[in-house]
Amino acid sequence: MSNPAFDLQGRVAVVTGASRGLGRAIAVALAQAGAKLCLTARDADGLHGTQSMILENGGDCIIAEQDVRNLESIGPTLDGFVTRYGAVDILVNNAGMESVRPSIDVDEALWDSIVSTNLKGAFFWSRAVGKLMAEKGSGGAIVNQCSLTSFVGVPTAVPYGASKSGVLGMTRALATEWAPYGIRVNALAPGYFRTAMTEPFYQDGDWQQQMLNKIPQRRFGSDSDIAGAAVFLCSDAASYITGHCLPVDGGYLASI
Repeated sequence: MSNPAFDLQGRVAVVTGASRGLGRAIAVALAQAGAKLCLTARDADGLHGTQSMILENGGDCIIAEQDVRNLESIGPTLDGFVTRYGAVDILVNNAGMESVRPSIDVDEALWDSIVSTNLKGAFFWSRAVGKLMAEKGSGGAIVNQCSLTSFVGVPTAVPYGASKSGVLGMTRALATEWAPYGIRVNALAPGYFRTAMTEPFYQDGDWQQQMLNKIPQRRFGSDSDIAGAAVFLCSDAASYITGHCLPVDGGYLASI
């Protein structure tokens, strides 16, 4: 017997950074749960790949090449989605970037690029979609991507950690401000997942073993691990949850 609280039939979901990795996994999972998908990313080829996966499995999906750092492009992109589907019920702010570098070597350009992608872009996408949700009057769900670095310090990841700590604060503040409109704002904090962005780390066998020793479940995350958590937070099953950040980390944070 299925639980209808997890059913996203009739919902329209926007996922940023959906061309690969966790964004692709989340987009596919939302489509499998019944949502219609509106996907953005800078990588057009990757976007087409995600769209094909959804369409081939009977889903409904449109795409738009968009860089979340380009704030002026958010409005027109969103307008195109609304023209197609009429509304937006779910937003997943997944677009992100990282560049591992000692702090003394971080320049302004790198700082601005990481913070603008991970934090600034997420806020202005949230602002645009939140306004639509409030005007529609039927609420909605926003899910941001935090990180383990939202909670712990990681050497050589200062701009990334600063941006993801900001996302955590933004999540809590928006949840409090927008609750009267029925808009829930939550976040995921993925642990160690092997994606294109993190692949350089996984080339080091010693690093892999060190990380596995720190994870109580003794394994890295998989697409299905993040997918289930995302569907939950986007669904009515989480209707009384807002302002929360859910670590999906195999117990890493609990064991520190």
